[in-house]
Amino acid sequence: MKAKTISESETILSEVMMPIHANHFGNVHGGTILRLVDEAAFVAATKHARKNVVMASMDHIVFRHPVNIGDILTLKARLCYVGSSSMEVEVDIETERLKEGKILDVGSAYLTMVALDERGRAVKVPRLVLKSAKEKLKSKEALARRKRRLLKLI
Repeated sequence: MKAKTISESETILSEVMMPIHANHFGNVHGGTILRLVDEAAFVAATKHARKNVVMASMDHIVFRHPVNIGDILTLKARLCYVGSSSMEVEVDIETERLKEGKILDVGSAYLTMVALDERGRAVKVPRLVLKSAKEKLKSKEALARRKRRLLKLI
């Protein structure tokens, strides 16, 4: 199984927020944003593993700015860490106020995605090639988060 770089699976998803995504005040539901975060992580992890993947966990998320009807919501997903069958994916969330041309940082999340075989069992994924000092630092931080998550399972 050939190791892959982060850039090989990096994913950007953008979607215009419509009334169906929002409450009667025009604010996009947090659940809508979380669904899109899951989709972005799914795409990045699937591109890396080329297997079916499912979310095993999502870390804490804080919404720094509201997303409104008419905004473009953009999610940028990239792998930070790869274990034997699990992958941590970082998803950055931003909103663009189209009429103003203003881009706001909405938040970010870390998701653990697990690759599965046809029977639904965890399966090995390619190693992650870390090229830059920033990628190595992010992977080290991801490993620390993974250890904290696993401690909570005990």
